[in-house]
Amino acid sequence: MRILAVSDRVLDKLYSGQTRRMFPDIDLIIGCGDLPFYYLDFLTSALDAPLVFVRGNHDGIEQYAADGSVWRGVRGGVDIHGKIVTHKGLILAGMQGSMRYKSRSDYMYSESEMRMVVAQMVPRLLWNRQRFGRALDILVTHSPPFGIHDRPDLPHTGFKVFLSFLRMFKPRYHLHGHIHIYRQDEITSTVFEETQIENVYPYRLLEVE
Repeated sequence: MRILAVSDRVLDKLYSGQTRRMFPDIDLIIGCGDLPFYYLDFLTSALDAPLVFVRGNHDGIEQYAADGSVWRGVRGGVDIHGKIVTHKGLILAGMQGSMRYKSRSDYMYSESEMRMVVAQMVPRLLWNRQRFGRALDILVTHSPPFGIHDRPDLPHTGFKVFLSFLRMFKPRYHLHGHIHIYRQDEITSTVFEETQIENVYPYRLLEVE
C-alpha cells in the first residue's frame, strides 16, 4: 500500500496539476495536522485516494479560504482523533493537537488530558489484539512522543503517554507532524521499541505491506 502522509506546510509541487503524475497509485492519504482543509480536499481529488487526518494545534473548527468560503471539514475525509479505523485491512488510530500552552484551545492538551483520550481507545485496541493478533498498524498524531523529535519549549514538547502507548500496542508506524525541519541533519526517523516513528513534515511517501 502506497501512503502519502502530509503535515504543517502547503507545498506547491503537491498543490498543482502535476500531483497525480508525480505521485501515482496512492492508496491512502494521511494528514498529521496544521494543514488547510482546501489543501487536503485537493489532494484527495487529485490523487483519487481516501483521506484520514487529525487536526493540529493551529487548526480551527472552521477554516476560511481566500475566496471567503467556510470549511468545517474535508469532503470524504475522516477525522480519526480518538478513533480506531481500518482501511483495506490496515488498522489506524489518531490523536490530534499539541501540548497545552494556552488556557483555552480546542486542540491543546495537558499530559493528563491526553491520557484520558488514550484511555478511551484502550478497550477497542485490546479487542483488536485478540481478534487480529495485533492492536494497531499506524498511529497518527500531530505531536511527537516525548523525547523523540520534539523540542524543549512547551508548545513543541511531545507527550509522555505516547511512549507508553507505543510500548503497549506496538504499531508498526507512528506518523506525526508539528516539528518543522530547517536543517538537513535533523533526525526525522527513529525506531522506538517495535515502532518506526516518522516526522512527515512536510510530506512522506510510505510503502506499507
